[in-house]
Amino acid sequence: MKLPPLAAVVLLAASGAVAQDVGGMGPKLGQGEVQPPAAKASMGDLLSKGYEIKAAVPNGGKFVVFLQKDQSAYACEMKSLTASQCGTIN
Repeated sequence: MKLPPLAAVVLLAASGAVAQDVGGMGPKLGQGEVQPPAAKASMGDLLSKGYEIKAAVPNGGKFVVFLQKDQSAYACEMKSLTASQCGTIN
């Protein structure tokens, strides 16, 4: 009957290893740090740099568009069809 205590030890050790891996204390080995282009940018600039639109929500008469690339995210306020102002949110 030594099997249940041994199984418990193995499960506890495995859960600790998974918790350490999921924590995400920075970039993974071999990857450089992600640097956002700037604290403020236009939506066109961000899209040309590979940012993807993740969501858009109405805010009064305007829209707020959320963009993300890797671990960097921006919120852009659409002032008109051709004018936007974006700021980093992380």
